[in-house]
Amino acid sequence: MLAYIAKRILLMVPTLLGALTVTFIVIQFVPGGPVETLMAEARIGAGGAYKASRDIDQQQIEELKKLYGFDKPVHVRYLEMLQSFARFDLGRSFLRNKPVWDLIKEKLPVSISLGLWTFLISYLVSIPLGVAKAVREGSRFDAATTMAVLVGYAIPGFVLGVLLIVLFAGGTFLDWFPLRGLVSDNWEELAWPRRIADYFWHLTLPLICLTIGSFATVTMLTKNTFVEEIRKQYVLVARAKGLSQQRVLYKHIFRNALIPLVTGFPAAFVGAFFTGALLIETLFSLDGLGLLSYESVIRRDYPVVLGSLYLFTLIGLVVKLASDLLYVVVDPRVQFESVAK
Repeated sequence: MLAYIAKRILLMVPTLLGALTVTFIVIQFVPGGPVETLMAEARIGAGGAYKASRDIDQQQIEELKKLYGFDKPVHVRYLEMLQSFARFDLGRSFLRNKPVWDLIKEKLPVSISLGLWTFLISYLVSIPLGVAKAVREGSRFDAATTMAVLVGYAIPGFVLGVLLIVLFAGGTFLDWFPLRGLVSDNWEELAWPRRIADYFWHLTLPLICLTIGSFATVTMLTKNTFVEEIRKQYVLVARAKGLSQQRVLYKHIFRNALIPLVTGFPAAFVGAFFTGALLIETLFSLDGLGLLSYESVIRRDYPVVLGSLYLFTLIGLVVKLASDLLYVVVDPRVQFESVAK
């Protein structure tokens, strides 16, 4: 086991290097940059009037390049980036003039709120629903729930978000839910029960948009896995011995059917936290990691782009390793010693 873990940890290094190297190389060929972005912003006066280009002379451009390190050769900047990341120093944002770590920590409350609750709600609903569908395969309940989750899967989250805003957030009809922020402005003045209620009040509509489309995949995967296990010989033998349906289902079938679900945990977990929420964050005015990453790419804020990529890739690799180790818990037949040799 320890040999396998050590081998996987060592394999993380070339994976990280590959992701960072490819991104760094692509950045070198992308037109524009932070210096050009600042120049363009400086040339736009108040009210949108274009200032004369002489406002920024060549000396100022050279000073900006030196400030951001673009006066150094490419290979020097690449090695400096790797050295900083090895110390978990993600650098400093060009355009926001803040450490990347501080920017990520500022956005984490939104991303943790959206990602954690999306992940928990999706799995807490989908797995029991999938088991119920497998037990009642072919029934009206199975057909109706299949239709419901597929309809939810077919509706884009941002389209549903617009509809919910129009109906329930001060649009054309009702004004039941807030449309901005993770909590109210007076949140700190509230008692703890009201703080919790206020927090979930703000999260209700975004979570509906994020979770409604995620039920179908996990639900159908759970159902199909359980149906396959139910039809196997060992289940027939267990029933022939007189074991109850609940005992057969949760003692024998559940453990074997859980393996494909464990496989999907890392992608679902990391994806819920760090991807796919850009449109929802924009729609409901939630300033999270999705919006930060998008703005950093658009404005060529390279330290934020590379630092976020490094952090997210590392988290993904660690979670994937943890998922593989869970195989031993779920299925004792898995032996990593033979894999590590």
